[in-house]
Amino acid sequence: MATELSLEDILTGPYTWKSMTPCDLSNCTKQQILDYFENSYSLNESIFAALKTEDAIYKAPDRLRLPLIFYYAHTAVVYINKLMLAGLIEERVNFEYETMFETGVDEMSWDDTENYRMGGSYQWPSLKDVVQFRLKVRNVIRKVIEDTPLELPVTQESKWWAMFMGFEHERIHIETSSVLIRQLPIGMVKTPEQWVPGPLTYGESPSKNPLLPVEGTEVTMGKPKDFPSYGWDNEYPQIQTSVPSFEASKYLITNREFMEFVTDKGYENEKLWSKEGWKWRKYRNARHPTFWVCDKGCVSGCGGVLAGYSHCKPDQNQNSSQYRYRSFCEETAIPWDWPVEVNYHEAKAYAAWKGPGYRLPTESEHNAMRDKKPISKGTDSDLIYDKELHQKSNINLTFGTSTPVHMYPANGKGFHDVFGNVWQWVEDHFNGLPGSETHYLYDDFSSPTYDGKHNVILGGSWISTGDEASRFARYAFRRHFFQHAGFRLARSCSDQDVPVRLVRNPAHADQDVSLPLKDISKKTFMTTNTQLLMETQSCVDERLFDEYVLDDINLSSALGKVSMDIARRHGTKVSHALDVGCGCGRMSFELSRAVDQVIGLEYCEVFLKSAEELLSKKQKVFYCPKEDCRIPAKRVKRSTHDGCTITAKLPTDTQPSRVTLKQFTWIPNELSGFDLVVHHCLDRVPNKRAWLIRLWEILMPNGIVVISGLGDWTKEKLEPIIGDKLRCMETIPVKYAEDYWCTEPDKETWATVWCLKTRAEAQ
Repeated sequence: MATELSLEDILTGPYTWKSMTPCDLSNCTKQQILDYFENSYSLNESIFAALKTEDAIYKAPDRLRLPLIFYYAHTAVVYINKLMLAGLIEERVNFEYETMFETGVDEMSWDDTENYRMGGSYQWPSLKDVVQFRLKVRNVIRKVIEDTPLELPVTQESKWWAMFMGFEHERIHIETSSVLIRQLPIGMVKTPEQWVPGPLTYGESPSKNPLLPVEGTEVTMGKPKDFPSYGWDNEYPQIQTSVPSFEASKYLITNREFMEFVTDKGYENEKLWSKEGWKWRKYRNARHPTFWVCDKGCVSGCGGVLAGYSHCKPDQNQNSSQYRYRSFCEETAIPWDWPVEVNYHEAKAYAAWKGPGYRLPTESEHNAMRDKKPISKGTDSDLIYDKELHQKSNINLTFGTSTPVHMYPANGKGFHDVFGNVWQWVEDHFNGLPGSETHYLYDDFSSPTYDGKHNVILGGSWISTGDEASRFARYAFRRHFFQHAGFRLARSCSDQDVPVRLVRNPAHADQDVSLPLKDISKKTFMTTNTQLLMETQSCVDERLFDEYVLDDINLSSALGKVSMDIARRHGTKVSHALDVGCGCGRMSFELSRAVDQVIGLEYCEVFLKSAEELLSKKQKVFYCPKEDCRIPAKRVKRSTHDGCTITAKLPTDTQPSRVTLKQFTWIPNELSGFDLVVHHCLDRVPNKRAWLIRLWEILMPNGIVVISGLGDWTKEKLEPIIGDKLRCMETIPVKYAEDYWCTEPDKETWATVWCLKTRAEAQ
């Protein structure tokens, strides 16, 4: 029999469903910071009080996610990892857990095969042990807050920024876990103490949802860099943009309105759906919104042992309605006046069903619908700091569910729920604002999603707290994902193009955009993640040419030999090496001649796939696009193409069985214990600092780091980043050929290589 879950089983502090206001980073005390931390930590744990039995925390409510035990532990791990990077702590709590719970599943595809950990083959630790881990982390953070000198204001360059990063990351996962718990079988959840659902009705239901006009205007988007609250990298900087006149629905689209679409067989009409949307609809066999419950046995999309489970039981008592509604922890009659919660594909299909010209608002239009409140230097211009917020919006856990769309007062422009109730899908692809930069402590928080496959969500939901409930919050999800998210309709009122920002990603050129645009190219902007610009066939062909056609004069080969020479000179026996930025694998294979185990790490998918093909097939054919290529004839088989066909082969005497290839956008905890780290991708990453700060921790005591690609960086610029754990031993010039296409075969280039060693050994 399953063990009942009590509050004592999951809490390391007080139980609460009340959310505090974030700290003012220009004027806060240590006590206020401590209180906000305690509230964040306790809120996240209290969410799990909705689980009825202990075994529920080991279930995967969504096949694209991990079991809930992962999310319970994950936020504590992120605190430790970020505080280590920032230098606020020097010792870890439990490195095994800080590796196991560091990284969730990749949500980049809606039809991913379940992660092996979801299928039940992975043995998670006991809940009791994980609770003890969270308690230890809680005590570590308390001590850091108490012992670390506080200098105000806290800025992005302050070590304290890592602490607030942990707070806000925790609050993101309060919402994440609530969505997952909502997807569990209803028999696995219970109503937690202090949880207050919103009213199912409020006065007289709105009979219509009219479109309200918004005149053309200029809007300011983004967050000032000196605003005194924590913000994620994608929120900065501020930009100005023009918004032509448009109209948008007064209310969010309700369950009642969406029911008309369902009744009219909108889920069965392929013409209403985008190609991507219809592919998802067929894959999930969706017949209604995921949080509606019918009696047709619809598969619910759970993972692991719950695969095949259906919320839609044929024997359910539906009473007078064909559908019922699943909230966070209850199943009720459909609250017809609440906003419908759907993914982007469903929202777009509804807009198409409404008729020509209907669409979702854009990000700039959502900003134009807001009350025009100037941004001041203080926090009072941000709604999350409004002392009367609970009277204006269903946000920051005023309730534990949505509320009727007309319950809260309209803003000055006549719109209800511009903030709160549910997140709102908009038409824009997620991208960094012009001039945005990543933060070295979390370089990959936003940038991997600047791919044209994620759409922006705005406005927050009933459970959004902290930064999520800020006027500056802009988050993103894959279009097929579920969140507490709905939408409203919009329609243009001028002949100007829709003010939308789409992403041009060279790796995914086929855009499936259904918007009334005269020239889509004028609304399409290059991804601000420069790493994604390399995900093209031409880039991989160039890289293969460099690594495998130029033979011993290419940088990868030369750097591999130099690295081993350096290790020998410094008395380091290399049995475990890491090749950071391994490209198409040449250096990893070179190192395998003398090294027992080589890990090749690469963030660029097309590079890594080529390396994997070479690893398995020992060769790879590719094309040289340059017509006047002067490669020696013995290496080239001429074809009918304008260029030439080339066969890349593994270098002789290499030991490919010693090589393991991994794709990461950072250096995770699972990569550690190296005698040699060769770091040669710094010339192609936007944030060098983010790729350098973990080097000291992944080295063995007598290990060596060899770095190239630092460009014009000096020793004085490098040493503050690597800290006091590593010392620059020497700089070495390396000769190689830079000219990829051999138009100048005798040209020589010299790269400067930095040799770093642990400071204790260096002395």
